[in-house]
Amino acid sequence: MATGGPLWPGAPRRPRTARRPGPIRRPAAARWPGAARRLGTALGAGVLVTACAGSGGAGAPSTAPPSATPPEVLCARIVAHWSREVLDGGTYGDYQSMGLSNGQYDILRSVVDDARAAKKREGAGAAYELIDRRSRAGCAARYRSGGPDKGPWR
Repeated sequence: MATGGPLWPGAPRRPRTARRPGPIRRPAAARWPGAARRLGTALGAGVLVTACAGSGGAGAPSTAPPSATPPEVLCARIVAHWSREVLDGGTYGDYQSMGLSNGQYDILRSVVDDARAAKKREGAGAAYELIDRRSRAGCAARYRSGGPDKGPWR
């Protein structure tokens, strides 16, 4: 079908309009001449500052970013969270669906058993305090030597 022809047999012809070209867009680097260069310099400086900030003083590379949470703190948080869920819900789930390792799940079961007894004796507030305290102690003991993957059996 030719441009400007009828849409169907017997239909009036479409008026022929001249196509106007759209604006010619230049690449971003051409529109902002120094933008790409400034961005590259800024990113390079950011990487340099980040790399220097994490060094241990004598030029030794850092093993973890300065904002990383220690594994024993993460363990205590997740064990305490799931301990409260189990204490309030009454049933255990699959440790993998909870995001726990086998060792962390052992800590959870011990904590929940003690928390259930404390809840019967002293109420829910005492049980929650016990959960926090025992989760921190159990995870600190588990990660005291650097974690489960730091042993000679690794």
